[in-house]
Amino acid sequence: MKIKLYVIGKIKENYLKEGINEYINRIRPYAQLEIIEVNDEPVKDNPSLAEIEIVKNKEGEKILKLLKPGDYLISLDLGKKQFTSPEFAKYLESKFVAGGSVISFVIGGSYGLSDALKERANDAISLSNMTFLHQMTRLILLEQIYRAFKIIRNEVYHKWFIQSFKT
Repeated sequence: MKIKLYVIGKIKENYLKEGINEYINRIRPYAQLEIIEVNDEPVKDNPSLAEIEIVKNKEGEKILKLLKPGDYLISLDLGKKQFTSPEFAKYLESKFVAGGSVISFVIGGSYGLSDALKERANDAISLSNMTFLHQMTRLILLEQIYRAFKIIRNEVYHKWFIQSFKT
């Protein structure tokens, strides 16, 4: 199994880098993980809606050029379907069964995903109704992927969480 994360922008904060590296290491026994970073586009202060669309389109094109035609792509997009952690585990497991050995996720930049990238995605999910910094989204997604593998294998990860679903 292989998971790819296509992400806009680089992680700048050390605390996020440390957390991301921790979850990369935790996921390694379960799946190969590749994170493909593309540079975000510069944006002036107080951009217009048109300027924001241009930025999203340029960032989206960078990702689209990297995708292979058969890649199963899941976009992270506000307002799309949400899961509990056990539901996400079942979802991820079903995608590996149905979609093959490589599942890809895409995390947009500060202004989100381009329409072309949204259209290319095979599915779209949301981590929350809340908005997160796109850099934090990477950490949150990796933690949920790790948690999903633990749930799939019936391994203990978070004792309260496991106990709450036994009753």
